[in-house]
Amino acid sequence: MTELSIRLHWQRTEPALKTGAYSNAHVVQFSDALELPVDAAPDWGGDAASTNPEQALASALSSCHMMTFLALAAKAGWPVASYHDHAVAHLGKNPRGQMSVTRIDLHPVVRFDSGFAIDDPALAQMQDRAHRYCFIANTLADSVEVNIL
Repeated sequence: MTELSIRLHWQRTEPALKTGAYSNAHVVQFSDALELPVDAAPDWGGDAASTNPEQALASALSSCHMMTFLALAAKAGWPVASYHDHAVAHLGKNPRGQMSVTRIDLHPVVRFDSGFAIDDPALAQMQDRAHRYCFIANTLADSVEVNIL
């Protein structure tokens, strides 16, 4: 199977690694051309100007869902003109009492070329298929909700 990788780099800037007294800021390199500053979520002391792992997870799911939807729409002959999403990762305790991303909500908005229309049930069915075929959604199991706007 295909292997996909990133590189992560963190360097301590404080004199010692002590609880609550060090930065989680780091860089994730996706390719030679793309590095992303990452930190903890702001609620956990991170910099709001950087992304955080929970946002990155929501982004991965949203991107995967969109690409799967586009592949299915192209196969069905649907002329998708634009696709927008607002993905929300919810943090909380899982059934074992551990902090986790308990749910990710997707809110896709699909626009088609002028003159093309699809009814809501057909769009919902295609979104459901995209969810079922998305690699990331299959990894996350039951913690995803697709809310069509």
